[in-house]
Amino acid sequence: MQTTTTTRNTPSMATHETNPPMPSEEKTAMMQAIVQDSYGAPLDVLALRDIERPAIGPDDVLVSVRAAGVHIGDWLVGSGLPYIIRLGYGLRKPKTAIPGMEFAGVVEAVGDNVKMFHSGDAVFGWGTKAFAQYVSVSQDSLMRKPANISFEQAAVVPISGFTALQALRDSGRVKRGQKVLIIGASGGVGTYAVQIAKSYGAEVTGVCSTRNTDMVRALGADHVVDYTKEDISEAGEHYDVILEPATVPYLVYAVR
Repeated sequence: MQTTTTTRNTPSMATHETNPPMPSEEKTAMMQAIVQDSYGAPLDVLALRDIERPAIGPDDVLVSVRAAGVHIGDWLVGSGLPYIIRLGYGLRKPKTAIPGMEFAGVVEAVGDNVKMFHSGDAVFGWGTKAFAQYVSVSQDSLMRKPANISFEQAAVVPISGFTALQALRDSGRVKRGQKVLIIGASGGVGTYAVQIAKSYGAEVTGVCSTRNTDMVRALGADHVVDYTKEDISEAGEHYDVILEPATVPYLVYAVR
């Protein structure tokens, strides 16, 4: 018996081994910031760069910065002068590459333990690295921004404003009817001090130079002394509280 074998040509199917898709690498969130790599004059050492956005810890708040304040402390740290401050801020260059100590903005994200603030809250506060699009700070360094002031106005309050408040309320314990003398009334702390002392009902005397007398008077000072024309020590007046914020640290003399 003859057996016939029929072979059918079946098209071969090519099988291509496909590697499983690799998980996409999460892109590092970036932001722009003012960066300083050395001490010197602002125009010489400050630069705008793209850097990594700061992370937040369980007790921290990430703030989208809308405005940042600039005060004398920024200049001192940035210039490294007087040299003694380098003992705390870095001998050859600033320890913190991003300057800025006070800011105002909107909460972007909060850590797991943060209960006081939520995403979208308008806030202002103090810390470090404020000259950037985002700043990460402890929730204890923030306050809610009043609705009746702008971000720009709120950003310049924390350092000078809270210093004046602490000096007059906590150290000086200013009360209604007392006489308060503010030396350097046209400066950062002094301008707040004049207004705070008046809000407590004190009789305020501000000391400043000729060009600032009208401003200090407009802030509410009852009496303004131009130190280029008068010597306050020879006026014969007696004061309950004397604030001299130009000294480091500021001096508060309280006569009881």
